[in-house]
Amino acid sequence: MTWRESPQPLLPLRKPEPPAGKPDIYPGHPLVSGAIKSGYASLAEAIAGHPLALIDGYVGIFWEELRAGLEAAGLKAQWIATADFLKPEVELDTMLAPFLGEDDPLFGRRFTGDLCDFFLTHPPPDISVGAAYQIARQDDGQFTKGDRLTVIYGIGAFLFADGYRVYIDLPKNEIQYRSRAGCVCNIGARSAQAPKQQYKRMYFVDWPALNRHKAAHVRQIDLFADGQDPSLPRFLAGADARAAFDRLVRTAFRVRPWFEPGAWGGQWLKSQIPSLAQDVPNYAWSFEMIAPEQGIILEDAGRLLELSYDWLQYHDNRAVLGDYAVNFGYEFPIRFDFLDTVGGGNLSLQCHPRPDFIREQFGEHFTQDETYYIFAAEADAFVYLGFQPGINPADFRRALEASQHDGSPVAVERYVQRHPARVGDLFLIPHGAAHCSGAGSVVLEISATPYIFTFKMYDWLRLGLDGLPRPINLERAFANLDFSLQGEVARALLSQPVLVHEDAACRIEQLPTHPKHFYDIQRLTLRGALDLRNEGSPQVLMATAGGGLAFDAAGLDAPLRFNIAETFIVPAACGAFRLTALGDSPVTVIRAYLRPAWFEREENQWLRLNHP
Repeated sequence: MTWRESPQPLLPLRKPEPPAGKPDIYPGHPLVSGAIKSGYASLAEAIAGHPLALIDGYVGIFWEELRAGLEAAGLKAQWIATADFLKPEVELDTMLAPFLGEDDPLFGRRFTGDLCDFFLTHPPPDISVGAAYQIARQDDGQFTKGDRLTVIYGIGAFLFADGYRVYIDLPKNEIQYRSRAGCVCNIGARSAQAPKQQYKRMYFVDWPALNRHKAAHVRQIDLFADGQDPSLPRFLAGADARAAFDRLVRTAFRVRPWFEPGAWGGQWLKSQIPSLAQDVPNYAWSFEMIAPEQGIILEDAGRLLELSYDWLQYHDNRAVLGDYAVNFGYEFPIRFDFLDTVGGGNLSLQCHPRPDFIREQFGEHFTQDETYYIFAAEADAFVYLGFQPGINPADFRRALEASQHDGSPVAVERYVQRHPARVGDLFLIPHGAAHCSGAGSVVLEISATPYIFTFKMYDWLRLGLDGLPRPINLERAFANLDFSLQGEVARALLSQPVLVHEDAACRIEQLPTHPKHFYDIQRLTLRGALDLRNEGSPQVLMATAGGGLAFDAAGLDAPLRFNIAETFIVPAACGAFRLTALGDSPVTVIRAYLRPAWFEREENQWLRLNHP
């Protein structure tokens, strides 16, 4: 059995040359020469000079294969597996049940505990977690510190003792590929569950616990390793990683995008990004900037290593978020992704939760308010958004329930407005709005970061790629639908551009968002250079048309170049920066940022997480 299920290749050891002018799916950020090392022999050599090594890491790591690789490379040690100190599975199941939504196939509640809660406080025989190293040192009464290397390895190793700290990281997409292959378990589980069940547990429990653990130890880690290729670990010194984090939080950077097929997916992404695997039915999503699941690629003379984007937030969230660190803590608030339905189908008819609902039901801090920017469109492309005037909610629900019961189609346009979608349109989708993108377009979805809280009401009677019906959430949808968004009010959900400035070098248009959105959007049309300041907010940008874009700011040796459809982030600490159009055609740039007026309103003061 293979250990990962995906047509997408592993991150290569060396960076391939991207097709000219096309999006680079392996965007690297340079390190000092010689910083990245690879292979078990080099990793064993780095660990061997220390009397006690703690090898911690993320869920999904193949821990016994890691140990075997180090032993085969000549690392002689007494090994202590943290898995031996986890609570029994039945005890963990009881502890976590309140966070897993019982039989709900999709949703749970964000875990509020810490990683230490997974471990025994009084494991037999009279060994506490904190005493594991002391017991190992005794070695039948003959072992003393310094005589022999001890390695404590596995999730939570940093909780056991003080020593040389190694962290094995794993990108979220690779965790999911391993889950689909049935090769990984949730923390403390003894066997693999179905991939969707594992993902729900990871999202609501494992990742929050592990991320809090990472945030607590980011400054003490001696060596960061990329564990996505179990045959070839790649790593760099903690000091080198933190120096890279320092640079990145003060200039522009890209996260590594990743791509997934879906029931409604299209063919545009396949045709426009030839370096993607082509042996797939479609690509529904390009995850451009979804902070909880993205990675940062570091590059050393063409050698690549990937670490979770989260490390930048834990390293210096105030540099990234500026004035808004008090509002979002370690969470990055803005999401960019592509929805491709060219040659595909309609998305499911859906809505997203109110802020109080998502906080109370799921433990999230803010909700999934969205916009659709039409990046590309066929002549008959459209978007469903907002209700028809005079809609009867009871009739609408009866039609949806009948469809679920007997498989009858729903006349969606009887209830929901259908709008033509043209390139450059921006559709506003506040929480509670009934909506979906139709076939024939590429949507740049600009959103608040929460990304799984979609309450589907109707899915056009189709099956998912797994051959099973996709879950419908009528109860939750009708608890959140805003039926005031109908008629002329709903038609106002198409943003009307406002000219802010125009001269020979550029045109700046405000694309007003909804009062419920905490972010604003501008469209820049560049014919030359434009100097900007980020005014205390992080920025997320993408060139959507033209010949590409150059970015320059203080501290850069040379301007950075970004191709069309490449998302990049400008942290708040960058301050001033310059964008310059490349090529002979004007370059269109979409720019999203946090708007202070939203946060100054008294009714929005609840969003103040105020993490360090």
